[in-house]
Amino acid sequence: MAAAVPGASWARTAAALLLLCCCWAALAGGPQDQAEQFFRSGHTNNWAVLVCTSRFWFNYRHVANTLSVYRSVKRLGIPDSHIVLMLADDMACNPRNPKPATVFSHKNMELNVYGDDVEVDYRSYEVTVENFLRVLTGRIPPSTPRSKRLLSDDRSNILIYMTGHGGNGFLKFQDSEEITNVELADAFEQMWQKRRYNELLFIIDTCQGASMYERFYSPNIMALASSQVGEDSLSHQPDLGIGVHLMDRYTFYVLEFLEEIHPASQTNMNDLFQVCPKSLCVSTPGHRTDLFQRDPQKVLITDFFGSVRKVEITTETLSLDRDVAGFESKFPEEELATEPLKYAEQLPVAQIIHQKPKQKDWHPPGGFILGLWALIIMVFFKTYGIKHMKHVF
Repeated sequence: MAAAVPGASWARTAAALLLLCCCWAALAGGPQDQAEQFFRSGHTNNWAVLVCTSRFWFNYRHVANTLSVYRSVKRLGIPDSHIVLMLADDMACNPRNPKPATVFSHKNMELNVYGDDVEVDYRSYEVTVENFLRVLTGRIPPSTPRSKRLLSDDRSNILIYMTGHGGNGFLKFQDSEEITNVELADAFEQMWQKRRYNELLFIIDTCQGASMYERFYSPNIMALASSQVGEDSLSHQPDLGIGVHLMDRYTFYVLEFLEEIHPASQTNMNDLFQVCPKSLCVSTPGHRTDLFQRDPQKVLITDFFGSVRKVEITTETLSLDRDVAGFESKFPEEELATEPLKYAEQLPVAQIIHQKPKQKDWHPPGGFILGLWALIIMVFFKTYGIKHMKHVF
């Protein structure tokens, strides 16, 4: 019995040490697991390349499509310094525009997506296939300003949105040239080889849009399209005052979906795949995820449409009461209360959609006035004849 006691004591000691090691491992692994969960996407910065490949007044909706996505990504935190906006920019000041300096995305004309702080990086005839490919691949002249560069790296998540007129395997640029799906796929491969992205989300709203991602072969690319091969991407929201359609169906419902997203939202990409079923879009939206390494259900919308915020952890306690009081004392209460809403804080589309259109002042059309005068003259001739005309003139 005396010899058994040391063995039993040793076993208890070993069990205690094992339990202590397990507890230490659990405590040590807890924050690490949480950090890995927080940075599960693996990216440290976000970029967006938004391209409208059309021009001319009848393509008003394509400009509104692009500006709507631009507004959404800015609202969710991507700054202008990380957005490359390529736009013909010929709608706001077009002579046919009844409300100059505005571009609306809804027929109630409540949401001006042009805003007062839109920064167009490539405008008018700068929107070319060559410039677009140079932006993606980084093959640009040294004199190019920073605002026209995609300064991404291997930790960047990039959103690429394109809209315009296209066909099976191509997308037109301003009715003068086109980019093919092979050229686009090769550009993405160059980006991957040059370590210019971590993950890439490609969205295209055009006829036969799915044909544009058929040739992709680079890793970590997720693609969405508004229509399948052989289908048209249809317009939406006709406006009689402007005389054109204001948006395309697919982008309209994507915008409505994004209005419900906030920077801390847990909505995933699977939800985005379902925003525009065929019953709403008429066309059949498509998506491709076989090149993407992560499960789309675990990919947050904000991994591409939002921005990673830098967080500095400190154990010190900071008192902000004095600073806040000093800040408020610099500005009168009236100025703080009457500060106008910024561009990204306008009335959400989700509320606008359910509003009734404002009643407009009725003005008789010109044809109505001419017809009324013709009727009066016919009645006069019928009653008095031509011999009484000298009493009129």
